[in-house]
Amino acid sequence: MRRVIRFLVWLIVLLVIVAAGFRAAAMWREVETRDIHMPDEGYAVQTTLGEVYVEETGPRDGTPVLLVHGSVGWSRFWFETSDALANAGYRAIAFDLSPMGYSERDPKGDYSRATQAARINALVDALRIKPVLVAHSFGAGPGTEAVMLAQDKFAGYIIVDGAIGVGSHEDAKSLPIPLRPTLLREAAVAATITNPFLLKPLVQMFLHRKEAATEEYMALLKRPFALDGTTEELAAWLPTLLVPPKNALSTRPESYANLTLPVGIIWGAEDTATLPDQGRELNALIEGSTLTILPGLGHIPQIEGPAAFQKALIETLGQF
Repeated sequence: MRRVIRFLVWLIVLLVIVAAGFRAAAMWREVETRDIHMPDEGYAVQTTLGEVYVEETGPRDGTPVLLVHGSVGWSRFWFETSDALANAGYRAIAFDLSPMGYSERDPKGDYSRATQAARINALVDALRIKPVLVAHSFGAGPGTEAVMLAQDKFAGYIIVDGAIGVGSHEDAKSLPIPLRPTLLREAAVAATITNPFLLKPLVQMFLHRKEAATEEYMALLKRPFALDGTTEELAAWLPTLLVPPKNALSTRPESYANLTLPVGIIWGAEDTATLPDQGRELNALIEGSTLTILPGLGHIPQIEGPAAFQKALIETLGQF
């Protein structure tokens, strides 16, 4: 028995040392200042909820299309889609949803779905546009909430493999005990999300076409991770990924009956992260919505099959 206890003690000590090592490595990597290293390709927009980094392409008088990325992504992840939209005459506006990318991070660490939705609506106000909103994966939670809170701000809404969690409020669980202490969450983030050696395998878990996780895309995804405090802020955001919101409109099926703006839904047929049945459920809940299933593509169709995704997106926009 003593040997077992001794082994467990040493195992715990080893795990603590390893976790501390990952956290220290993250601190060593995160040395850049946002204002100095903000990419030249974009610009900062001052909103009532902080400064938002935006990348824009296409004619200024084109129909604005506002692009919301998924978890741990940022605006540059849309670069191929933005170019295709610009070539089709649209004004593509991709932005970083805090704490991801180069947007200003919340000093209080509030990344709840309701607050993220308010950030989207504040950006729309600051840009003085009435865009079609396109929201992917985890970004579709705040995106849908934003539309439900202020439907009149948008000309239309397109959901791409949305991780919305309709009905999840009925079985909302608490954050797992090991992740409740801030330091342990930071260690977990440093060991996984901001670990440059594990990022590619993590992304590939969401892809049907694994080869789509090219070195170019991985280099893009990693760029903002060098900003000071990235691991700390992602650890503050992590509970919103793991715990469904209890008071959000977007998790309640009855809320979708109130949507009157044009809605399109695009989904990868091979998505194993958010199953295509979730897209079909949304299609059934939203009267007049359209659903496009993309064969052979998974959870991130914009990089797995850019041509097929861009065609579906532009065709859906053309129906609005």
